[in-house]
Amino acid sequence: MLCAEAVSLARMGEMGRAEMRALYGEWAPRTSRDAAALMDGFDGDWWVAGGRALEAFTGVEREHDDLDVAILRADLPAFRDHVRGRFHVWAAFAGALKPVLPDDPDELPDGCGQVWLRPDAGSPWEFDVLLNPGSAGEWVNRREPQMTLALDDAAWVDTDGVRWLNPEIVLLLKAKHLRAKDRADFAAALPLLGEDQRAWLGEALAWAHPGHEWLARLEGEPDARHTGLEGLPPIDRARRHSHRRSRENSDRGGDGHQT
Repeated sequence: MLCAEAVSLARMGEMGRAEMRALYGEWAPRTSRDAAALMDGFDGDWWVAGGRALEAFTGVEREHDDLDVAILRADLPAFRDHVRGRFHVWAAFAGALKPVLPDDPDELPDGCGQVWLRPDAGSPWEFDVLLNPGSAGEWVNRREPQMTLALDDAAWVDTDGVRWLNPEIVLLLKAKHLRAKDRADFAAALPLLGEDQRAWLGEALAWAHPGHEWLARLEGEPDARHTGLEGLPPIDRARRHSHRRSRENSDRGGDGHQT
């Protein structure tokens, strides 16, 4: 049964925290350690995305609505087995929620790109699990699937063993909406991005969002203008660009906890 008060995904993005919680229910505060506990023993690839990934990179804390854990869509059957008996799984799509019952097939409704988890109807939501296309060891841009990277080049691992999506990739995904929190995340991350990261973000923004307001902030960096990737199709630019991460970034880590 679909949620009776279904709204568009765009409308969801515009809602304030109070409005979202009044419509869909409370979210429990969760940290990266909670994510690691959730995924302990899961054999598939997983990583933390969204604003929490930027917070882990920058160390600049802000409020978060939820914790975004990403897995491969192909691993959904294994993930459902992994959380069976601990969480109810709900498909979230087009502003609606639909329970995925234990005996239901693994096919989700058209347009469903994530599932929400909670222990039962009387409990708050705990995890928002994004379903990414691609195969093992690979990151694919869900909006632009021709843009791919090896997962090791698209994410970094902190000292606790939690894998976080690279900040330049998170910013590319945030660039579409330009909410106040997206602008704040960009302002916090920009001074900390390395030359390769600035270059990749500049190239990707110019291709995916020509004329984007963030390009003006990147154009002053010579390495963002001369990357050696000009003229390549996006899939080759992504595959050939090296995300060389310094030891300092690997050690930046952090819980990504809610404030």
